[in-house]
Amino acid sequence: MRNLYPDRYYYKKEDVPFKAYYKQGYRGVIFDIDNTLVPHDAPADEGAAAFIAYLKKLGYRICLLSNNDRERVASFNEPVQVQYIYKAGKPLRKGYEKAMEALGTDVSNTLFVGDQIFTDIWGAKRTGLFSILLDPIDPREEIQIVLKRIPERFVKWSYRRKKGLLKKEFDKGV
Repeated sequence: MRNLYPDRYYYKKEDVPFKAYYKQGYRGVIFDIDNTLVPHDAPADEGAAAFIAYLKKLGYRICLLSNNDRERVASFNEPVQVQYIYKAGKPLRKGYEKAMEALGTDVSNTLFVGDQIFTDIWGAKRTGLFSILLDPIDPREEIQIVLKRIPERFVKWSYRRKKGLLKKEFDKGV
């Protein structure tokens, strides 16, 4: 079960203390797209573009890592202009390793941010990356993802129990 626990868990991307992580030496961020940066299948909106621009200004190199096809990932990337890898095969390590290679970073200075435990977080943990789990932005998802959310609830409950945070309100970044 511990291989499924994120290193940190935040409600949304805006809660992640990226300045603090940068001060700790992190220089690269690998992001999942759907339900992490925008709702499922949504284009990069002004908010996502501004968020990515803010991280770039802090000094981060950024790569999008998605199991989606090239068209989806490339179209999302147009307004944000970062590195990207499509059909990444998460949770396999290969996509994460390609992303770090594209960023010029390694496991010691790269963060991974995603919303799914059984693909995003498990793959990041298998690769040795510092993993950050976010709650999904929008509950409307494809059926195969909806079905994975059911056992994810147990993993999240178990994680919060382990951290002593069974109440709905828990410290950000636990």
